[in-house]
Amino acid sequence: MKVVLLRDVPELGKLGDVKEVASGYARNYLLPKGMAEYVTPAVLQRVEAQRRREERAAREFETEMAKVAAALEGVQITLRAKVGEQDRLYGSITSADIAEELRRVSGYEVDKKSVELEEPIRQLGQYEIPVRLSKEQLPKVKVVVEEEKA
Repeated sequence: MKVVLLRDVPELGKLGDVKEVASGYARNYLLPKGMAEYVTPAVLQRVEAQRRREERAAREFETEMAKVAAALEGVQITLRAKVGEQDRLYGSITSADIAEELRRVSGYEVDKKSVELEEPIRQLGQYEIPVRLSKEQLPKVKVVVEEEKA
């Protein structure tokens, strides 16, 4: 049975693909869940229009993220923390702390999940931290951790 996929289906195909599937799979799984429809010219036209809209939105998003990446590339932020012996921090600097400081300094909303910090920072020093804005955009920001003066 031929169906056109209305969204990406793992291990089957992407939005707009026309696939030959078992009739039971189509009838009992794909069609009831709204993942596919029977192939008709009207459905193909509608799905193609949807695909074009999504591609345009993805291009616009990527363009916007390129602007944000250019603004963030090389930005230096300074975070202060209380320090114990051997320049070890009481507590740690997390991706949430970095994202908040980036938002404050640059004015751009940066999600803490996009800050690719392998583990929390627990030492004084300078760090170069990548920020994943999209698949293509990965600017690096410089994070300086200094001792908090009482």
